[in-house]
Amino acid sequence: MIGASGEADRGAIAEIVFADRRQLEWLEALLHPRVVREYLAWRDELRRSQDPPAVCATEAPLLFETGGQTRFDAVVTVTAPEEARTARANVDPDGREQRLVPEEEKVRLADYAYVNDGTLEDLDRFVGGVVAELGG
Repeated sequence: MIGASGEADRGAIAEIVFADRRQLEWLEALLHPRVVREYLAWRDELRRSQDPPAVCATEAPLLFETGGQTRFDAVVTVTAPEEARTARANVDPDGREQRLVPEEEKVRLADYAYVNDGTLEDLDRFVGGVVAELGG
């Protein structure tokens, strides 16, 4: 049940779907097309606006896993050292990592890549450089 608490409910859902591959596939088949439709509608809305932005960005955690990179003009991958990724994960990393494209492959596939192991200012400079290069 999804309720006002949100985080606890997502945790309960995660326990179910990450323990049962069929449940995960069902949930992804339900959610992924909806997320794509929402994103494409948002992007079209931006494009039709009176003053459309030169660059728009979308966070897509499972971009390569779903083949979604084809919907974008450029892909930026921001990764982090394995210890940092593991510390930030809210699910068992062993089960999750098996389903994900390896970080090295994401870096190889991306048009721009950054290893987020420096300061916030370093990350800001990287992002600013990418935005400037893309026309922002």
